Amino acid sequence: MDNNRTLIIAEAGVNHNGSLELAKKMAYIAKECGADIVKFQTAKLDSLVSKHAKMAEYQKENIGNEMSQKDMLSRLLLTYEEFIELENYCKSIGINFLSTPFDVDSIYFLKDLQKLWKIPSGEITNYPYLLEIAKTGYPVIISTGMSEMKEIHEAIKVLRSEGTTDITILHCTTEYPTPLSEVNLNVMDTLKNEFGYKIGYSDHTNGIEISLAAVAMGASVIEKHFTLNKNMEGPDHKASLEPNELKLLIDGIRKIELAKGSKEKKPTESELKNRAVARKSIVASMNIKCGEVFTVNNITTKRPGNGISPMMWNDILGLKAKRDFEEDELIEL
Repeated sequence: MDNNRTLIIAEAGVNHNGSLELAKKMAYIAKECGADIVKFQTAKLDSLVSKHAKMAEYQKENIGNEMSQKDMLSRLLLTYEEFIELENYCKSIGINFLSTPFDVDSIYFLKDLQKLWKIPSGEITNYPYLLEIAKTGYPVIISTGMSEMKEIHEAIKVLRSEGTTDITILHCTTEYPTPLSEVNLNVMDTLKNEFGYKIGYSDHTNGIEISLAAVAMGASVIEKHFTLNKNMEGPDHKASLEPNELKLLIDGIRKIELAKGSKEKKPTESELKNRAVARKSIVASMNIKCGEVFTVNNITTKRPGNGISPMMWNDILGLKAKRDFEEDELIEL
């Protein structure tokens, strides 16, 4: 990954509602909006969730009724065969395909379709899963929602145990949508200082402002859910961006990257032509005869700034004029 460019992951997730055609359309829109990666979710239902697992509160609210997680997810997952077709489609239109595996079988399947892993927050304490990810040697992006620092350390240790060194840690708050009071963007600095890896942000807030702020604070990766329509039925649509919002986000990120620029403080090329206009010089505040002493009564500072700098004020005081000066004329020595 280019360290000077924010990697933008358009998270389609399961917002295709189990439709391959809808998934392809989302990939196309992500490409048109300027995303680097369109990301999906891959799972074997029986390996992902037990029949006793309940839906999250936000899922109940967004779907409008209650069912088991297994029943909900059975309507949303694509088959392995469909993912092969989807990856080929992404390749054909020029956008990087990525899918998060939610079980070990899906890791085995996906490692032939992609050379990068995105580990979701819910798998950060799944030792067998992390170990299989690490064994591939691929770069890893790992979300840290719901995590204690100790848990992040333990997950990183597992990844490194098999030689994984290219790791990006995403700050994340696992709530949909995330209340602004629980975003805690400053944690990005904490993670950077603690681990020394590249840092990013997986954004579950409404709108685009927090992702833009994260980029300004140094996020190297931004992940954001998107949907074709927030009113579609499904657990994640309401906390996702619609295509016009995704485009605004990506355009905004690219502008911020450009604006962040260099860390060296010096006049820019465009500033240099304005210095003489905006700054001041030492000038005569009245007519001064040759031989007169420069005093606070006969010199002052005025624009333009192409004469002697006012920072030389004390050096000028007490010297004698070597020629006549008219009022407002630049003082020369």
